[in-house]
Amino acid sequence: MPRRDFPSRREDLRNVAIVAHVDHGKTTLVDAMLWQSGSFRANQDVADRVMDSMDLEREKGITILAKNTAVRLDNTKINIIDTPGHADFGGEVERGLTMVDGVLLLVDASEGPLPQTRFVLRKALEARLPVVLVVNKVDRPDARSQEVVNEVYELFLDLDADESQIEFPIVYCNARAGQAGIRENELEADLRPLFATLLETVPAPAHDPGHPLQALVTNLDASPYVGRLALLRVMHGTLRKGQAIAWCRADGTIENARVTELYITEALERVPADEAGPGEIVALAGLPGVTIGETIADPEDPRPLPVTAVDEPSLSMTIGINTAPLSGLDGDRLTASAVKARLDQELVGNVSLRVRPTSRPEVWEVQGRGELQLAVLVEIMRREGFELTVGKPEVLTKEVDGKRHEPVERVAIDVPEEYIGVVTQLLALRKGRLQQMVNHGTGWARMEYLVPARGLIGFRTEFLTETRGAGILHHVFERWEPWHGELRTRPTGSLVADRRGPTTSFALSSLQERGTLFVGPGTEVYEGMIVGENARSEDLDVNATKEKKLTNMRSSTADELVRLIPPRPLSLEQALELIREDECVEVTPKGIRLRKVELSSSKRQSQASRRKRELAASAGA
Repeated sequence: MPRRDFPSRREDLRNVAIVAHVDHGKTTLVDAMLWQSGSFRANQDVADRVMDSMDLEREKGITILAKNTAVRLDNTKINIIDTPGHADFGGEVERGLTMVDGVLLLVDASEGPLPQTRFVLRKALEARLPVVLVVNKVDRPDARSQEVVNEVYELFLDLDADESQIEFPIVYCNARAGQAGIRENELEADLRPLFATLLETVPAPAHDPGHPLQALVTNLDASPYVGRLALLRVMHGTLRKGQAIAWCRADGTIENARVTELYITEALERVPADEAGPGEIVALAGLPGVTIGETIADPEDPRPLPVTAVDEPSLSMTIGINTAPLSGLDGDRLTASAVKARLDQELVGNVSLRVRPTSRPEVWEVQGRGELQLAVLVEIMRREGFELTVGKPEVLTKEVDGKRHEPVERVAIDVPEEYIGVVTQLLALRKGRLQQMVNHGTGWARMEYLVPARGLIGFRTEFLTETRGAGILHHVFERWEPWHGELRTRPTGSLVADRRGPTTSFALSSLQERGTLFVGPGTEVYEGMIVGENARSEDLDVNATKEKKLTNMRSSTADELVRLIPPRPLSLEQALELIREDECVEVTPKGIRLRKVELSSSKRQSQASRRKRELAASAGA
């Protein structure tokens, strides 16, 4: 029975999710809503983008975890779920949508709907949620609001929305200035038109007064004082502090438990509450082993709700302990048991991740939605003091009717006109198929491609280099297709150190002519560590520690100044994109190094010659 068809409604409550593409301003809009509803004191010191609470979220300017906040408007409380706009964190989006009765779709007035907007909107339409369209950043000099609204209509039709869903209200907004209006050129001084449209469009939570208690766990959190917290929406009935409840587990068993603490959200704070009625979003303590998708019910009449379905992972990479010669110098969490415990802890709150054992006891295969999600996990662990060895990301395949299938992504690219040819060439090598190309007449073109997911591993770095940093790239999972065959890998090789020691300016000055260096002078290196990228396709063993021989003879070139090109610093995402199958990334709290999986030069050479012999034998057969 859909939850909007129940007989009673709570008119003093609304539950809304804000969904948008990365960087279209949803967290900024939530800030403005909180300020204008009087959630903060006039003199209170509040950070910008107050909802992005993780260090990583602030640095990258993206939302990673779905969070909730509450705004009071006269006698109505509006619970707002801020969801991530990145498809890699789509597991958070799906869970956020199970808690709400309507969606506020935020679109940039210049960029229009991008692939992640499409991904999140598809989820919202499948859940049959009413949508309010907010066109943000209408103050931009390149704003094209009317065209963007038409693009959103096209997107709704593309996603098979029915008539009732296509008739959505539109609000124009400048979130940074806290202004909104029903017409683009007539913005009011505050967000009142937006609040009014929200209250009118989003239905109040519906429930059945005669139905026993039922609440679905949609997220998890932890408190240092009361342990694990289950975040849930009360569907029917009332939850009270100290109440006996039935805990319907994911494996089908039902346990009796008690609510030790109950919290509701006011602005950004969790405040203790004695009871919470239907439709309310609450945090509950007292269930130490609770996981996402389980149901809290009435012990007299327990009725479990269906478990939330989440899209399958599409990418995997290996994470293991640091086995390099320099391990143990930077971090303090080095053992396999510590890494395994941390990965298990991540699984508790992250439903779109999977961890699988491998043939080696100190290495695990971690599966996720995309490179960014896996890189964020590694970055968080690195900041906690872990030292790790991370393998190359690989796509997951599946068998359909006896044939091997791989994931295909829909890629949207915005580039200046002069780079169209370069981008077309890059994606043709990766077996990309052009779906549509639009030139807005402003000097920029938008191209949409379907590309095998493995073709996009390492593509971003090359794309930004070729477009001189001007291109914008976004992609989202589209469908499974039969295996597309071999793809061209990285065109360059690696410069690999052949001995341990500190690098010298003298050695690096001769190496920099062979390619791009990743290390500067005085950096400690070891055999098998990658110190740079070779301009040619083969790997090259180099001595980066060679010192200049000194004699007591005077020389005209003795004190010649060595001019070194600054090394290219690599972020974790860039390092993961760059490595090949026989390479991995050594991650420590203080640095990121690239290395060969097999450190010994002689062993690598014997493996290469064995592979050559096997290829020759198979070709001869």
